[in-house]
Amino acid sequence: MKLKLISLCALVAMSSQLAAKETSSDSVPAEEKEWDITSEVGAIVTSGNTETTTLKGEIKAKHHLDNWRNEYKVDGIFKEDEIENEDGERVKERTNEKYSLSVQGNYKLVEDHSHLFIYGAYDSDYFGAYRSETVFSVGYGLRLVKRSDMYLDFEIGPGIKRFEYQEDSTETNKDGKSLAGETESEAIGVAKLDYEWTLSDNAKFTQVVAIEYGDTNTKTESETALLAKVNGSLQMKVAYKITNNSEVDDDKEKTDTETSLTLVYSF
Repeated sequence: MKLKLISLCALVAMSSQLAAKETSSDSVPAEEKEWDITSEVGAIVTSGNTETTTLKGEIKAKHHLDNWRNEYKVDGIFKEDEIENEDGERVKERTNEKYSLSVQGNYKLVEDHSHLFIYGAYDSDYFGAYRSETVFSVGYGLRLVKRSDMYLDFEIGPGIKRFEYQEDSTETNKDGKSLAGETESEAIGVAKLDYEWTLSDNAKFTQVVAIEYGDTNTKTESETALLAKVNGSLQMKVAYKITNNSEVDDDKEKTDTETSLTLVYSF
């Protein structure tokens, strides 16, 4: 429900902007740098009655060329909590650990209003619905909105996904054999909406919704973020991320959420 609500709000905001003025097509886009690199970091450490450590980081790079617009992304999150074990001793236990790597190449068509893309990604998640996921896809993208203060990209295409079940998975195949630790592959369809709106010289709003549709599982991710400039190169980012898997083990939730407050440095 939260995912549908956020996606709906984003689409309504986009539609209102499109219908507001025809001058959007006449706006002169801001000059793009050849390289646009940002690094993001956040940390929460508590002590006393409760001891926890949470670390989050991300590096994102966009490379703008005459015919190509390439994107590279590496991110991760680690969380460790102090808990009381069965013997009454307080010990530290890892409760979240996930790493992701993705690369996308966009070949520009029709003066950058549309593009062909090739995409590859790898996710390693120790506590998620699946232990690891590898995705490769190709397709077509269209820039629906191109203004000096905003853009909206839409992408769609076919792909293939290889995923590994967790070691403690209770999933079974059609023959009743356990799939714990096993890997499977399937054809998928992918789609993505990527929206960015520069509200002012000091603030920016972003919304990304991505879907991977397959027979075994449909994965939907949404990230809503607001960035506020602290100084010339430093920004504060507040983000809310939702990950939904249609098929998971009985002891796992279908929807994971993450709220983060991080610092972003632009090179």
